[in-house]
Amino acid sequence: MSSLTFILSVLLFQLLCTSHPCQRILTSAAAGGRWQLLQKSIGISAMHMQLLSNDRVVAFDRTDFGPSNLPLPKGKCRFDLNDTALKQDCTAHSIEYDVLSNKFRPLMVQTDVWCSSGAVTPNGDLVQTGGFNDGERKVRVFSPCSSCDWQESNNGLAARRWYSTNHILPDGRQIIVGGRKQFNYEFVPKNIAANTFDLPFLFETNDREVENNLYPFVFLNVDGNLFVFANNRAILLDYVKNKVVKRYPTIPGGDPRSYPSTGSAVLLPLKNFKASAIQAEVLVCGGAPKGSYSQATQGEFIGALKTCARIIITDPNPKWVIETMPLARVMGDMILLPNGNVLLINGAGSGSAGWEFGRNPVLNPVLYRPDNKIGTRFETHTPTKIPRMYHSTAALLRDGRVLVGGSNPHTYYNFTSVLFPTELSLEAFCPPYLEAKFNNLRPTIVGPNSMSGISYGKTLTLEMEIRGKVEEKLVWITMVAPAFNTHSFSMNQRLLVLGNDKITALGESRYNIEVRTPRSGNLAPAGFYLLFVVHQDIPSMGIWVKLQ
Repeated sequence: MSSLTFILSVLLFQLLCTSHPCQRILTSAAAGGRWQLLQKSIGISAMHMQLLSNDRVVAFDRTDFGPSNLPLPKGKCRFDLNDTALKQDCTAHSIEYDVLSNKFRPLMVQTDVWCSSGAVTPNGDLVQTGGFNDGERKVRVFSPCSSCDWQESNNGLAARRWYSTNHILPDGRQIIVGGRKQFNYEFVPKNIAANTFDLPFLFETNDREVENNLYPFVFLNVDGNLFVFANNRAILLDYVKNKVVKRYPTIPGGDPRSYPSTGSAVLLPLKNFKASAIQAEVLVCGGAPKGSYSQATQGEFIGALKTCARIIITDPNPKWVIETMPLARVMGDMILLPNGNVLLINGAGSGSAGWEFGRNPVLNPVLYRPDNKIGTRFETHTPTKIPRMYHSTAALLRDGRVLVGGSNPHTYYNFTSVLFPTELSLEAFCPPYLEAKFNNLRPTIVGPNSMSGISYGKTLTLEMEIRGKVEEKLVWITMVAPAFNTHSFSMNQRLLVLGNDKITALGESRYNIEVRTPRSGNLAPAGFYLLFVVHQDIPSMGIWVKLQ
């Protein structure tokens, strides 16, 4: 990134926030944050979402929803004799949203991407896998350029992948875990291993006629193995040797947390990188009690789970610790914020995932502060006016806002005579740290202008500006891996707290801050990250860095 490009991007973000101020919906001492309506309609319902390194978000729904409200450009049409809704479709089912300009353009997918998965490769391409019908074994690639569109390869997968989970590995490959009737995993690209590998754990966690183990929660542990959670329990998987190296206890109570009893999960921020042993913790929140899906099919909507379960996955004798949320939530999303807190957003208060099976939308986001004492970690924020039910999405943006879209609990686009019409809008939630009263505490990254290639285990120096009084012990740097979000899970989401090794005052409110980059790909797989400076919990606007 050139110096001019860097400066222009900063100015554009400042202009965006000035031109489109977040509007406070509810004024209350107990509530915080603001909501901003970005687009009343993007023409599709954002069922899947990924932020790319050019500050553009790719979103898509499914081809068999019927015609969308967004025509393809220049008379383009998709011809697909296998499609279950339209054999000829001249409308888009994917868009690219430009965060800086608040504009979007239609993209063209060739086959059905319904309930698929994906991740961003080390070079910045979005690789998306699977889907439904004729899309179930496809691999699609979208490159971050202003005129790019989806490229698709036939039968790039060894098995059908519908409701699967992807994760980037330290060697740059993606692992694809599970999916409907798939008790196995595979890799893309297939330059090392071309076949599938059995994973009996997925069969063990499959509830008959309900499943409750789709879209498993997968995280790369600090030892290079994979933490895989499905239903109500988890394993640690050595994916190279295809061996389970640890089994974790069942969450107390035994209620399911995986699709369709959909909860959400995050790997909590990784920190203390100078320690010989780095601790990793997973937090699982919400979901639906046993039997909720079956009852919903009969028109009975059971209240969602109100609990979170937290576990130190690196502990020799790990145990779940249960916490209670202010609001019960199923089909919610969990987003890691730049300061290391967790935002719970979207979802319903009763029912389960599935067509028409959710009730009582949860409009209030809830903040979770993982470093606080139990009993003081949750904080309820300002509600939206737009229900975000089944097939909603959320993604962290570079300026610290959280982009929110989607919600379509119907088999087709349906805008009338239903409880929760298909939602085509995009909005942003502005956490309280973006309020103007914190401007004197907010760091601004001054330089370097380009950090296109940072290496493992090296000293990194940033120049920053803070206009107010600086509390040096309360300044730190974080790195966030942007996630592929769908069905209440943000795949590949990861936040590293690099800390603060040294701060040097330069005068005129400017400072240098030094940190050490992660020492291996087990801690942070190579690729693009958002880097933030945080001061007293107030983050700067992020800059893109490429770890390699």
